[in-house]
Amino acid sequence: MATTFQQSVFRSAQSLDEVLKTLIEKFSERAAEHDRDGTFPFENFVALQEAGLLAAIVPKAAGGGGASLETARRIVAGIAGVEPSTALVLTLQYLFHMGIAESGRRPCHLRERVQSDAVHRGALTNALRVEPELGTPSRGGLPATIGRRTEKGWILSGHKLYSTGIPVLTWLGVWGRSDEEPARTGFFLIHRDTPGIRIVESWDHLGLRASGSHEVIFEDVSIPTDHAVDLRLPEEWAATVSAFHQAWSAVLLSALYDAIGRAAHAWLLQFLQNRVPSNLGAPLASLPRFQEAVGRSEALLWESSVLLDHATRRPTRMRPALRRNRIC
Repeated sequence: MATTFQQSVFRSAQSLDEVLKTLIEKFSERAAEHDRDGTFPFENFVALQEAGLLAAIVPKAAGGGGASLETARRIVAGIAGVEPSTALVLTLQYLFHMGIAESGRRPCHLRERVQSDAVHRGALTNALRVEPELGTPSRGGLPATIGRRTEKGWILSGHKLYSTGIPVLTWLGVWGRSDEEPARTGFFLIHRDTPGIRIVESWDHLGLRASGSHEVIFEDVSIPTDHAVDLRLPEEWAATVSAFHQAWSAVLLSALYDAIGRAAHAWLLQFLQNRVPSNLGAPLASLPRFQEAVGRSEALLWESSVLLDHATRRPTRMRPALRRNRIC
C-alpha cells in the first residue's frame, strides 16, 4: 500500500527537514542528466509519494496532511533548489488541490475521488489552460477547446500546450467552453485513461527541460455530465477569484523561482572562489567588480525572502475565514 502523508515520517519540523534532505540528495543525482536529455524524472514522484508529500495539502479529513502554506513553501523551495522541474509539477499539484478544497462548486464525489487518488495512489493533477491561438486565458478570451452537450454527457475536443507533468498526470482539469449560447467557460475534469487523449511530446525548451510540458490533443473525448465541474459565464470568473488561492499561487511559484535564484547564486560563489586565471594569480572573488555583483545579488535575495515571509504569514491570518474542509 502506498504511504500516506500521515503514515510517513513527516510529523514535525525536524522530520520534515530530514525528509527533504534525503529527497534533495536523491534528486540531485540525476537532475543534470534529466535537464540535459529532457527526460522526465518519474522516479522522483515515486519518492515523493513514499514520503507522503504528494498529498501534503489534501485535508486531514480526506487522509492528507492538511499542510499550511508555510510548510508547502518549505517543501517546494527545498526541492526547487536542486530539481526545479519536479518542484514545478509538485507546486501545480498543490495549487490544484487547494482549488478543489476551497471551491464549493465542485461535485463532492469527484473532489473526494481526486483527493483519495492523491493520498492512496499518488495521483497527480494539473490544470491544462494554454492553447496555441489563445495563449494563457488569464487575460480573457474564449478557448478553442469546446465541450458539446449530448444525451449522455459531454464530448470534448481541443488542443493544449504547456501541459506540465503530463507524463505522470492522472487527472486533467481542462479549461474549455461549452457549445451553448452564450458560452460558459470553465473546467472539465478528465481522467488520463479516457479514450481520445493524445500526447504530442514536443517539449524541448532551454529551461525546465524535465517538466514534461508537452502538448495534449483531445479528440472527441466523452465524459459524464457532472465532469463539467465548474462552468460559468466568462464575466462571472473575475468576481469569484479567491484571494486565499491567489496568495498560495503567488507564494509557491515565487518560492520556486527564489530557490532557483539561490542555487544559481551559490554556484556563482563557488565558481568565483575556485576560478584562478593565470593572468590574475588570484581567485575571481578577489576582484571588486565581482564582489559588487555578488553583493547586489545577495541584497535581492534578502529582499525576496522578506517579501515571501510576509506573504506567507498573511494567508495564515485569513485561514479561519477562508480555508475550510468543506463537508458534502
